[in-house]
Amino acid sequence: GYKEEDDATVLELTYNYGVTEYFKGTAYAQIAIGTDDVYKSADVVNLVTQELGGENTLRPGPIPGLNTKVTSFLEPDGWKTALVDNEDFLKELE
Repeated sequence: GYKEEDDATVLELTYNYGVTEYFKGTAYAQIAIGTDDVYKSADVVNLVTQELGGENTLRPGPIPGLNTKVTSFLEPDGWKTALVDNEDFLKELE
């Protein structure tokens, strides 16, 4: 969901006037977003990618060795997003 800026993390995408093409180069270009339920979030991503395009790149489930549940996808322009289980990630930080 969406909340006011003072009540949530905000990701602001801006339009760079005059730029018509971006080169990703060899950089690691993805964003990770926390979610309370990776499996439900993956179901929503599946619906959206079917309607708007994109591609699921990692089925939801735990990463071997870490047991943190993750799923990831490419949006229609090819940018990667990973959805990470909030509770599992906090355990990694302990």
